[in-house]
Amino acid sequence: MKVEVENSTIELVQGDITQQDTEAVVNAANKRLAPGGGVAGAIHRSAGPELWEECKKLRGCETGEAKITKGYNLKARYVVHTVGPVYSGSPGDGKLLASCYKNSLKLAVRNGIKSISFPAISTGIFGYPVDEAAGVSLKTVIDFLKKNEKGIKVRFALWDKKALEVHKEKLKSLMGL
Repeated sequence: MKVEVENSTIELVQGDITQQDTEAVVNAANKRLAPGGGVAGAIHRSAGPELWEECKKLRGCETGEAKITKGYNLKARYVVHTVGPVYSGSPGDGKLLASCYKNSLKLAVRNGIKSISFPAISTGIFGYPVDEAAGVSLKTVIDFLKKNEKGIKVRFALWDKKALEVHKEKLKSLMGL
């Protein structure tokens, strides 16, 4: 599914974040930016050991913040690392999750990146319910594109069909489709 927001595009696809042909991919990272499980593990394995060497120099990342590295062996030239919240059910969860998307997009814009792929941040081992996360992430991206950047492609590369369907329904609702 693809929708236009101002002069930008939001795209929803089912697929592997490491195989996206965008200029940047977003790593749903841990605070050390270390290889691990899920998205972070997959990105580090695909990018190669140089990614971890560069990440070590960044001295970690706080929840909601974003940092950038080269993409090394990935198709993407860059990896934007962001640490999502561990879901607790508190109102602060949504604010922190929104910050992940907003700060990742700000970093992309500052680095001249015109296409970026996001996973469903915090919905794996961090336990964020997919339907709640989809609403927060899509609203944040739509608001950012309306207020800030023009001409950027934002792709959500979702691992499974269920996540893709949930994101499609949320996007249709937010766009009034």
